[in-house]
Amino acid sequence: MKDVIIIGAGPCGLSAAIECQKQGLSSLIIEKNFIVHSIYLYPVNMQFFSTTGLLEIGEVPFTSPNDKPYRHEALVYYRRAAEQHGLEIAAYEEALSVDKLEDGSFNVHTVNNKGDRQSRRAAHVVIATGYFDQPNLIGIPGEDLPKVSHYFGEAHPYTGMKVVVIGGSNSAVDAALELTRVGAEVDMVYRGASISDNIKPWVRPIFESMVQKDKIRLHLQSRVTEITPGSVMITGADGETSEMDNDFVLALTGFRPSRTLLTSAGAHMNDEQDKPHFNPSTMESNITGLYVAGVIASGRNANEVFIETGRGHGKLIADHIVSKRLSGS
Repeated sequence: MKDVIIIGAGPCGLSAAIECQKQGLSSLIIEKNFIVHSIYLYPVNMQFFSTTGLLEIGEVPFTSPNDKPYRHEALVYYRRAAEQHGLEIAAYEEALSVDKLEDGSFNVHTVNNKGDRQSRRAAHVVIATGYFDQPNLIGIPGEDLPKVSHYFGEAHPYTGMKVVVIGGSNSAVDAALELTRVGAEVDMVYRGASISDNIKPWVRPIFESMVQKDKIRLHLQSRVTEITPGSVMITGADGETSEMDNDFVLALTGFRPSRTLLTSAGAHMNDEQDKPHFNPSTMESNITGLYVAGVIASGRNANEVFIETGRGHGKLIADHIVSKRLSGS
């Protein structure tokens, strides 16, 4: 039996395992995909908003020629950090549910990519799952068509195509700019009166220039209300609906974490914000021995927790586990 099972091998899960290791606690990370899968899903050419120092874990230096590193650099860094600390990771194994046992320990029921099921035992469990599993669906006709994607990897497949980007955040702006570079016809539809205030400051002027040059047609205070195989319907602020020829739709409307593992273990949730109840000084939920780390601790606004803040959750958790042992509780 492990001292700690950590579910999720993102930066915050890795950091939690490293902090447990520092305290002499045995740990196992269970990851249904592979290490830092969430970062792998970022656009190929994405540049972080954070500096390298704010992304570091386990006192492993993150060196980069860029002040703000790129996706491919982060993938290398987190692989190296996990290897340097010798973390035990069960990749391609999905945690299905978490049971609290009578003796206070936990059974984590899993299945791997070969279909093999097993139960793994631990004295404590940390849920550090990310938020890319569940996109925020718009709920409109045609959203399930093959031409619609909630993920953007790179622009090349959309060369010369008519693409509608739904959203006004950094991901939507980055996608729109990359699409213009491959000759796509880009329409960006956003319900707000202006794009997000949090757009990367070095990107905003480039985006605004593309809008002014009509390289990106920006539809503010507008909504996509229907998607068909060959068009989209856009309703403007005046309530008028227009039909536009279209090849692909990128619905970059954000994601939300899955709460299934937490609720399976009996953790209480805040109904309004879909946020787990936990002690912010220890990250322990209402279930003794069950902790949260990273974005899973946020509510419906997944932007509430970032790598630079979530990476500190592991130390709080490890310190609390050790303090309980020392006090005999």
